[in-house]
Amino acid sequence: MELNSQFTKTFSLEKEFGIKNAKMHYQLSPEELHEISINKGQGVEANSGALAINTGKFTGRAPKDRFIVKDEITKDDVWWGKVNMPFDPDKFDNLYNKVIDYLSGKELFVRDSYVCADKNYRTNIRVVNEHPWSNLFCYNMFLRPDNSELANFTPDWKIVNAPDFQADPEIDGTRSKNFAILNFTKKIALIGGTGYTGEMKKGIFSALNFILPTQKNTLPMHCSANVGEDGDTAIFFGLSGTGKTTLSADPSRKLIGDDEHGWTKENTVFNFEGGCYAKVIDLTEEKEPDIYRAIKKGAILENVIIDDKGNVDFEDDSITQNTRVSYPIHHIDNVQPNLVGENPKNIFFLTADAFGVLPPISKLTPGQAAYHFISGYTAKVAGTEAGINEPVPSFSACFGAPFMPLHPTRYAEMLSDKMREAGVNVWLINTGWTGGPYGTGNRMKLKYTRAMINEALLGNLKNVDFEQHEIFGLHMPKECPNVPLEVLNPKKTWKDKDAYDAKAKHLAKSFKDNFEKFEAYANDEIMAGAPKFE
Repeated sequence: MELNSQFTKTFSLEKEFGIKNAKMHYQLSPEELHEISINKGQGVEANSGALAINTGKFTGRAPKDRFIVKDEITKDDVWWGKVNMPFDPDKFDNLYNKVIDYLSGKELFVRDSYVCADKNYRTNIRVVNEHPWSNLFCYNMFLRPDNSELANFTPDWKIVNAPDFQADPEIDGTRSKNFAILNFTKKIALIGGTGYTGEMKKGIFSALNFILPTQKNTLPMHCSANVGEDGDTAIFFGLSGTGKTTLSADPSRKLIGDDEHGWTKENTVFNFEGGCYAKVIDLTEEKEPDIYRAIKKGAILENVIIDDKGNVDFEDDSITQNTRVSYPIHHIDNVQPNLVGENPKNIFFLTADAFGVLPPISKLTPGQAAYHFISGYTAKVAGTEAGINEPVPSFSACFGAPFMPLHPTRYAEMLSDKMREAGVNVWLINTGWTGGPYGTGNRMKLKYTRAMINEALLGNLKNVDFEQHEIFGLHMPKECPNVPLEVLNPKKTWKDKDAYDAKAKHLAKSFKDNFEKFEAYANDEIMAGAPKFE
């Protein structure tokens, strides 16, 4: 197979990165990277045509091994703590040089791409990968320049990705042998010791979450987004398992993106990425037709079980619950062509409340919206993680705390300002349990959730009567087309009303306890959005 047939190398790895005597494959096609991965014994082809690979020891992110270099740019703005851990600049330089020495003389895969679909916010990325399938992931997930743009391509940020390199924590200043470090002065994401491809995607997302608010007055969001026939944009925030990807994939609306977006001062919403990175555990064509059909040649399946005939067992979680697929967004038919939407009109906060307390749909005041945005609530149920045998509240600030370098209230205040300027409606959607908690009640039917979201998008809930939740203060519609009345108020779905009240107070206390660390930074309006209980 002839490589590099379409592009000419226009830069030196040694001059730009310090990497010496490497064999560089630049801007290979997905087909070439697919074939090289198989020839190297690093992957197999599924019967769908997708490449199936195993990411090794790490099948998910390692948040305790994520660092930000503390320097003049970051020292005063980053919210330092367990999420954003500081790394010494000199230690970074020493570790970077060790990684570069390790990569020197190797066969490497280099790709130029960019993030941010709005041309006014475009950020060019140059990535150096140790493995061909890692480079294919970057082709899928980042935006792809035209061939004419490559001749004079200048990177704004660089990713150096060495999965098989291992750090020495005592010498290098890391916690473990693996690491993901952002350096905002040198504009480098340095990743080693882990093959999990999502570290590259989330590294750049974290960088944008610092750059866009502080330099561009633009709100970065961990959300999906779509646009209707009338040009109205809807935004869906939600943690893993709440339905963010599923509910934004609406056949009557065009998908802008499924995970990472920016909301500009010009009141547009743009996708950061050029692809999708979806969970595939228990995937079926019936439940997730868009994702299922996107798994074809060019897609990468991660950590799935596949037999010798190429059949994938999507129910098998023997490697991990976090089985994944990455694919370029053009694998989906109903996509917004420029990945940019205008006129945001509705925001949906998705939560899978395993306690069966929160309403299936409620309208939020600006203060409640900010409070719930900062809280970022969902619940973990039995079996999702080792040691979890009953529902556990889970809070992730701004629905993406591991990727947010600034204090959560800064993002919440930006969201509140943009909500007011755009006249946006904000809704809390519970895709979790009704009629009782996990183990007693039932999961909310997807057809009801879709109906509620659809009626909100159509504006059909403007003129219905609302009632207020006794503890959380949420405004619940008394009626909604295509949804049984008894579903709308969660207390009415419980046989034991006293048990409901006790569980609601228990969850409200969890909210209060979680929010204590934010109270000193939150204004009166935000605090007014908190649940009220004795």
